[in-house]
Amino acid sequence: MRVCKFFDPQSGARVGLVEGDAVYDLTALDKERFASLAAFLELPDRVGTLARLIRSGISIAPYSYHSLDRQPHEDSPHLLPPIDRQEVWAAGVTYLRSRDARVEESESGGSFYDKVYVADRPELFFKSTPHRTVGPNASVRIRGDSKWNVPEPELALVLNSRRELVGFTIGNDMSSRDIEGENPLYLPQAKVYSSSCALGPVIRLAETVDHPLEMQIRLMIRRSETVVFQGDIALNQMKRSFEDLVDFLWRDNAFPDGAFLLTGTGIVPPDDFTLQPGDGIEIAVEAVGVLKNKVEG
Repeated sequence: MRVCKFFDPQSGARVGLVEGDAVYDLTALDKERFASLAAFLELPDRVGTLARLIRSGISIAPYSYHSLDRQPHEDSPHLLPPIDRQEVWAAGVTYLRSRDARVEESESGGSFYDKVYVADRPELFFKSTPHRTVGPNASVRIRGDSKWNVPEPELALVLNSRRELVGFTIGNDMSSRDIEGENPLYLPQAKVYSSSCALGPVIRLAETVDHPLEMQIRLMIRRSETVVFQGDIALNQMKRSFEDLVDFLWRDNAFPDGAFLLTGTGIVPPDDFTLQPGDGIEIAVEAVGVLKNKVEG
């Protein structure tokens, strides 16, 4: 069971229920419970609420998901990033391949990455605000002062204010590896800038995924219609559990609107690869969908 956020030129941002190729405007059906994604995710019985709607028959005409899955334009209906007022946080060094890559890029030897990989406390960092986050088919950016940039395909945990895991979506944690490698204190500059984070295309409700760690993440990068990099990894290769990451994120912290938590990447392009303007990035998780973005310089 999947929900999305989309834009209609006549009515603005809406919450949608995705059923096959049909997207139903939930906000039009109930302006209180579906006023925003955050409001829906706070409901105590999200799956039951949607199941009862489906059984009773939805009287409004649906949008076509295919027609919404397009480049954003203010004159046409299109998918939005599935975020309202939430913060986006991220975890690092959660896969062995990520640890190795961080050690390789570090000019100071990278022993601290080895330490955090085996430590009880995970690496957690602030990633993005809603206005810095882009959705499906929008453009992610590479920094003008960086020469080594990569996407980081990640499963994102969707959490409500009660720290409940309510869903999964796909995240792209764009990273400037040369800036972070020069000095780990430069991590915020390597990670946090306008259009450095993409989310989408939809949220898959957690209650409808039986075995989330059996999911795989796939990355494909195209340049002038040629695939220049691809890779995949199973989520069961993560060293950290979802519960562990969420527990540390919530320690001495509060998220009144909920939060997104990117769980780290295990897919790292080779050291001689860097993104270029015009590249197309596709990140796929079968249970969720495919997040597509173009690269802007």
